[in-house]
Amino acid sequence: MHRTVFFISDSTGITAETIGNSILAQFEGVQFDKHRLPFTDNAHKAEAAALRIKTNYAQTGQRPIVVNTMAERALCEIVAASGALMLDVFAPFIGPLEEELSTKRSGAVNRSHGMVDFDKYEARINATNYALSHDDGIDVNYAEADLILVGVSRSGKTPTCLYMALHYGVSAANYPLTDDDLEKLELPARLRPYKDRLYGLTIDPVRLAQIREQRRAGSRYATLQQCRWELEQADRLMRQAGIPSLNTTHVSIEEIASKIFDRFGIERTMF
Repeated sequence: MHRTVFFISDSTGITAETIGNSILAQFEGVQFDKHRLPFTDNAHKAEAAALRIKTNYAQTGQRPIVVNTMAERALCEIVAASGALMLDVFAPFIGPLEEELSTKRSGAVNRSHGMVDFDKYEARINATNYALSHDDGIDVNYAEADLILVGVSRSGKTPTCLYMALHYGVSAANYPLTDDDLEKLELPARLRPYKDRLYGLTIDPVRLAQIREQRRAGSRYATLQQCRWELEQADRLMRQAGIPSLNTTHVSIEEIASKIFDRFGIERTMF
């Protein structure tokens, strides 16, 4: 089965897309053709979106699905005239909250992902700068790190650090275990003072070889033999040093971050 989905928002569309994808993931037998239409914040843009949806309906013969986070009711009605199945993300919650709080929603745009709290926004920027400057052992000043990810090259350390920084303001550094570290089977001296902040990432050797082949085709670095050796040594090192670890092969960045936060008792909400 093949269906078209539109994520429509009067702002960035991040909320509509994030929630929409979480819901759509529950339907494994359906292939979704996804489109994001952000900043649909006036009647002209809403009418253009409705026309696009209606055209898709006519071309495919399948009713399009709209995941909607537009705050203004009039804009929602314009898009709904397209005949699409409208899934209003806010609808189930606004009414009960208005009743509970004894106040009406403001209908303001850009509340979810705008710079509402400048202190928190600055924390995200600082954490992101920290992750970038402490990527792959570039800077080894770990005193300010909330946590330090360790693992062989291309095991998922950098994207995980950046995700935690961008979304949670967590200052995460990462250290790549080198051949020298792996041959010695000793925790590098620069990491020993911060052992309680270390967390290891590992990955399936076949998958690692595929990733490395894309980066350095035909190199020893990308051979399955080299990948297996590095991962086996890294596993021994981490077990010997008592470092908790996670296999990232079939785990999303979001889940990796959540498991790490749970391990360290970090309780921060997404900005």
